[in-house]
Amino acid sequence: MKKLLEQIVRFGVVGVIAFVIDYAVLLTLTEVFGVHYLVSSAVAFLVSVVFNYILSILFVFETDNSRGKGAEFALFAAMSAGGLGINQLMMWLLSDILFMPYQLSKFAATGVVMVYNFVTRKLFLERKDGERP
Repeated sequence: MKKLLEQIVRFGVVGVIAFVIDYAVLLTLTEVFGVHYLVSSAVAFLVSVVFNYILSILFVFETDNSRGKGAEFALFAAMSAGGLGINQLMMWLLSDILFMPYQLSKFAATGVVMVYNFVTRKLFLERKDGERP
């Protein structure tokens, strides 16, 4: 249980840093360059995924080393695509349907995607006990 709590804390720290990157790119593209918030949100999400992958592999999850790094990133990217879909759907629903400012919608979407990311990465990316390191 202690190991899981430590992992959740590390995941949270990486997630906060990734969110800052995500949010900064979102605001910069939308407010400075006039890009539609859904396009900015997708670009920002993808930028933060690369950062998140690197730190997740280094500091959060003990991954299966029998998989090549390319396959590992492909799996991470596929799971992140699901997160992007959730993010975009929530941003659209909250901002366009419920008229919440996109800046606040991003916080709500991030909370949901964060739970999705932890669960999917824990299930599909992390090395299982008994597997070779």
